[in-house]
Amino acid sequence: MRRIIVFNSLSLDGVMQAPGRPDEDRRGGFEHGGWALPYSDPAMGKAAGESMATAGGLLFGRRTYEDFYKVWPNRTDNPFTEVLNNTQKYVASTTLKEPLPWRNSTLLKGDAAHAVAELKKGAGKDLVILGSGDLIRSLLPHNLIDQFVLLIHPLVLGSGQHLFPEGGPAIPLRLIDSRSTSTGVVIATYQP
Repeated sequence: MRRIIVFNSLSLDGVMQAPGRPDEDRRGGFEHGGWALPYSDPAMGKAAGESMATAGGLLFGRRTYEDFYKVWPNRTDNPFTEVLNNTQKYVASTTLKEPLPWRNSTLLKGDAAHAVAELKKGAGKDLVILGSGDLIRSLLPHNLIDQFVLLIHPLVLGSGQHLFPEGGPAIPLRLIDSRSTSTGVVIATYQP
């Protein structure tokens, strides 16, 4: 059985919206895009590399898939492009149609939680969710997430989309690993 692993950056107050670029996601008037960039360091790159090394596939919601496709396939200034291009990508969307534009991409059919539960039953390496807050929040009530690798940044944003929704299910977590980076980011790994 495969595991589902969430790998995401968060502010100290739990915001996950638009960590990478100012124009990444302005929903709700969000003006703090790119907030994670000043905290990047080699330890964070190593954590991302370790996560990708165990991935047999990536799970995306539509918005994150389209954003990644807009940015990553043609970048040549980093070690991640080749991995992202060559890794199997599964996309939960009710509006996208096949064929999907990014190679090695498969559209999940029907209810996202049901489709992900079916993927979990298969043999193979872990499936990693990057970004994709709506997808994560849809999986939480079904106990489909096996691990959270959270890069918790030392800043409070005060607004934005949160990883864990208000009024969502209670999820007791157990810390299985933690380390800090030179910029004060805590990389915490939790399992339900």
